[in-house]
Amino acid sequence: MIIYPTLLFFDTLIVVQLFSAVNCWLKCMLLEPYNQTDHPECKSRPDSGLSAITELDPGYITGPLSSVWKEWVKWCVEFGIEANAIIAVPYDWRLPPSMLEERDLYFHKLKLTFETALKLRGGPSLVFAHSMGNNVFRYFLEWLKLEIAPKHYIQWLDEHIHAYFAVGAPLLGSTEAVRAALSGTTFGLPVSEGTARLMFNAFGSSLWLMPFSKYCKADNIYWKHFFEGKVCCPHRQQCDEAEYTSEYSGWPTDLVIIEVPSVRDMGAYPSIMDITENITSSMECGKPTLLSFSAREVSDGTLFKTIEDYDPQIKALVYQLEKYYQGDPVLNPLTPWERPPIKNVFCIYGIDSKTEVGYYFAPSGKPYPDNWIITDIIYEFEGSLLSRSGNSVSGKPNNSSGDGTVSYNSLSWCKNWLGPKVNITRAPQAEHDGSDLQTVMNIDHHHGQDILPNMTRSPHVKYITYYEDAESLPGWRTAVWELDKANHRNIVRMPVLMRELWLEMWHDMHPESKSKFVTKAFRGPLRNEDCRWDYAKARCGFPEHCEYRYIFGDVHLGMSCRLKNTSTNLLQQYL
Repeated sequence: MIIYPTLLFFDTLIVVQLFSAVNCWLKCMLLEPYNQTDHPECKSRPDSGLSAITELDPGYITGPLSSVWKEWVKWCVEFGIEANAIIAVPYDWRLPPSMLEERDLYFHKLKLTFETALKLRGGPSLVFAHSMGNNVFRYFLEWLKLEIAPKHYIQWLDEHIHAYFAVGAPLLGSTEAVRAALSGTTFGLPVSEGTARLMFNAFGSSLWLMPFSKYCKADNIYWKHFFEGKVCCPHRQQCDEAEYTSEYSGWPTDLVIIEVPSVRDMGAYPSIMDITENITSSMECGKPTLLSFSAREVSDGTLFKTIEDYDPQIKALVYQLEKYYQGDPVLNPLTPWERPPIKNVFCIYGIDSKTEVGYYFAPSGKPYPDNWIITDIIYEFEGSLLSRSGNSVSGKPNNSSGDGTVSYNSLSWCKNWLGPKVNITRAPQAEHDGSDLQTVMNIDHHHGQDILPNMTRSPHVKYITYYEDAESLPGWRTAVWELDKANHRNIVRMPVLMRELWLEMWHDMHPESKSKFVTKAFRGPLRNEDCRWDYAKARCGFPEHCEYRYIFGDVHLGMSCRLKNTSTNLLQQYL
């Protein structure tokens, strides 16, 4: 059995004694907005090694937020993967993509990491990325095109990367990035929203998660590089006719509706400077105007250029957008993804959580960074649009909602990567005997259209729905997994995801595996922790796999339920 090296992408930046002094911490965290340099008295850099991705530093960030890839590393080690075969590749999440390479040589080092892993382990790597880590990996693949001769590019990928697991990937961006840019998002940190906004807008990476239209693409820099000799100009964005004939740029609704004063030649949005009484009087008398902005108008800068007269600090975002995204020499990241040219691609995300998809903003009358307030929020939830205020919402909701952070249309964009024929299987997330399994084979898949399974759901049961290629390019496999109620930030700690990832890895690595994908017919316990006490039947659940075996120190009946056979023997069922 081949043991593939495993690379984990996760954004991490470690600052010791994180919040012991907020001002000092801000000094170390903030970057100069225009050139992305550190404060002259303090700088922060990413941690390295597995410790950087398993848990965050103790302190105010504790509880659910502190554990990251820890459970996944434990699963790998428990089932026989050597710890030195698990390679963490954290990055400085504050920097825009080009600066990761310019300052840290991040992508050169990443390429070397893949090549070293191949020499040490004798096989290609498995790549796991979560959230913005997927954006980093996408940029690496595009950067690699310009580093390797075209005829060797696919060969390099085939030799060095066996499979790519994209977990919670914001493939069309996330509306929460707009909220963070205009009013601030704390993500549970003990800082004010204004301070969070100040930080967010100082980071060049802040625009990397901005939502964008699925209908607009940029020039192919790859071919420009080779046929024109150099890349000299910003990416020219070209939109399909559907962008102008359909509503909302392929999103459920307009992303931003913002109230601006009707008088544009005044400093209507207060800055740090004192505001004169005359200007204040004019603001109060002026009738405000409501302006709406689609995903395209967010990503191409129209939103920010419209409000910069009222919010001068927003000019830094416009500069970052033009320099680090529209003018990026490798890729404009604010364009739709194509399927990565990797043999095996798995796209995994949560669905049917209440997810923000639009905002109403208005001036607060306070100075920057608190000069905008959110007056209403639009949510998508299980096929409908809701507003915090209870007002009716116009739009085109998806049949499912997102994972609580990223909307469904963004997460599910990877369904476009599936082949023309798709097999769909729906199974309970919990261990099961196959009695509640539903399967539909060879469904026609048309590019650009969602795949809607005609399947039932039992109440109070959480399911996982698998979409898998029935037909694809020779040697390629694509699968999409949708996990009911899986939260964006917690999905990498969910036991069901750990189990499914491990079973797929086991299936791929084992020389005797016969099927294209691991079987979905049943799911039994794989570890002692998966055995439980069935109080209704006064015995251990799954008696064919688990038995009651007390060991000193067990404090409840469930702890005394243990596997009858070794995990290795149980795994043979899934080949």
